[in-house]
Amino acid sequence: MANEHGLLDKLDRVLTPIGSKLGNERHLQSLANGMLFGLPFLVVGSFFLIFANPPIDLSRYDAHTANIFMQFMAGWKHFSVAHYDAITLPYNMTMGIYGIICVFGIAYELSKTYQRNAAMDGMMALTTFMMVTTSDTNGTLSMDYLGTNGLFIAIIVGLLVVEINRWIGRRHWEFKLPDSVPPMVTTFMNSLVPLTINIFIFYGANLFIHGITNKSFPAFITGILTPAVGIAGNIWGFLLIVTLGNLLWLIGVNGTNIVFPILFAIGVAQTGINAGLVSKGMDPTHLMNLQMFRISVLGGAGNTLGLVLLMMRSRVPKIRAVGRLSFIPGICGINEPVIFGLPIVFNPIIGIPFVLSPIITISLAYLAEKIGLISMGFIVDPSFTPFFAQAYMGTMDWRNIIFWTALIFVAMLVYLPFFKVYERSEQKEMMDNETESTKANDEENLNDAVNVEAFHKSQQSFSIQTRKNTTQINLNKANLFYNIQLE
Repeated sequence: MANEHGLLDKLDRVLTPIGSKLGNERHLQSLANGMLFGLPFLVVGSFFLIFANPPIDLSRYDAHTANIFMQFMAGWKHFSVAHYDAITLPYNMTMGIYGIICVFGIAYELSKTYQRNAAMDGMMALTTFMMVTTSDTNGTLSMDYLGTNGLFIAIIVGLLVVEINRWIGRRHWEFKLPDSVPPMVTTFMNSLVPLTINIFIFYGANLFIHGITNKSFPAFITGILTPAVGIAGNIWGFLLIVTLGNLLWLIGVNGTNIVFPILFAIGVAQTGINAGLVSKGMDPTHLMNLQMFRISVLGGAGNTLGLVLLMMRSRVPKIRAVGRLSFIPGICGINEPVIFGLPIVFNPIIGIPFVLSPIITISLAYLAEKIGLISMGFIVDPSFTPFFAQAYMGTMDWRNIIFWTALIFVAMLVYLPFFKVYERSEQKEMMDNETESTKANDEENLNDAVNVEAFHKSQQSFSIQTRKNTTQINLNKANLFYNIQLE
């Protein structure tokens, strides 16, 4: 116990000042608050995505031997396939446009810190973002970069649009209108110049890059961030790519989407080779199969299901609420609610185990496959399926379910010391806010007490003066009566 507290104290001394300094920075606060702006949309959208992908492989389903539960699952699968577009529409309009929501939220929050017109700056950022990330083909807008794929572009646009508008405002490039003009007209007139300048800067940069590289600005950035495919076929290359993807998450880039084409393609190919060997009565031999990719995102990028379990029992109400909201999506490998809700993005304390945990769990899974403790994957299981279903469906081995569950607790242990440090800092901040609120209430109550006491004193003074006046009047009456009697 003493060693645990010593480690926590050391981590606290090293990491908390860094986290506090970064957390109080204006732009990073705006990023965190802006991404939290879209949290309800992520939560709702993730449930529709789960519903559209029931955990059953129809290629292995036999209607003649299936029990009532499997018949129900098959019926659910047929229904979801037949109505996939209708079921996933809420997802497309929530998680699918998360970039749009974030660019407005980030610009809005940053603009508020400068005491500007936050709504107008947010709308300018949103419009500029749409010009950079979408293309119009026969009246159809591309949505490739409107979701989490375009989040890095949303961060750039959201921050820079506000800074450009602020730079223009400091130079007073605006119309001087009389006070009799309605405020909305003034806002409209003074928005023309910054909107035009932002369009020239961002849309012009997009056209310039497209003219040189024949790629849009988001595709150009994604191409730079995508590592080479050839190194992913061995454990070291695989770990390098997974780590790169998780590091990108920490700066707001959807790292999973960037590395997914590489890891998924290699995983499927090697799983197919294993399937061929099994069909011939041989043992599978390729360790870097699709199961390894599933383990790299166990609970989502960074193995965050272990973190979610810690969050659900947190003493901080905000952390506990986000953890409970993230539990069911996390079981199915969807962790945007916790990444942007805690947040993990731009969080140096939680960022360390976020990168470290997948390295440990992948290494353990690799060793377990190598010594035969668990089976190698030879079946391509469906995505967005609960982890325990994926563990069984990919290998048809119950040992994999137990091992994957154990990996979640391993991830939880990796997160535990860092989470305690982060939770402690959040508790301290919460207590400081409560103390300030209590002091403000005490000062208000003290002022009220002073005012009441002054009122009572004034009442007492008034009562004494009234009694004096009454006594003087009575004396005057007595003197007048006495004089009349003498006369």
